[in-house]
Amino acid sequence: MKDLTAPTNSHRVSGLVDVLDRVLDKGLAVAGDIKVSLAEVELLTIRIRLIICSIDKAQEIGLDWWKYDRHLSPGRDGSNSEELRKQVKELERKVALLTASPAPPRTPARRSSRSRRPKDAGG
Repeated sequence: MKDLTAPTNSHRVSGLVDVLDRVLDKGLAVAGDIKVSLAEVELLTIRIRLIICSIDKAQEIGLDWWKYDRHLSPGRDGSNSEELRKQVKELERKVALLTASPAPPRTPARRSSRSRRPKDAGG
């Protein structure tokens, strides 16, 4: 017999959706420090700062670093794109030269199949 008071799967899913909607809309910040010490000597400190929110919320609060990080959005500044284009053109030219005049295939030198004459022992 089914327990009618137990939450159904659809209720759990909608609850998760509500939680995610609220977290992404309002944001969630987690901060913490981890310190590793040995004999009261600090060996390692890890500072953790985590913010979970939507992109719109992040931009609203001034967290839009991904727009300006050259590793995440290459070509934004355009500073080295001309240099890269020159390098690509040079490489294309070299490839064209190598493929335009193929070198004849190398064949290993063969030994003569003639029988060798014995050397004179008296010599």
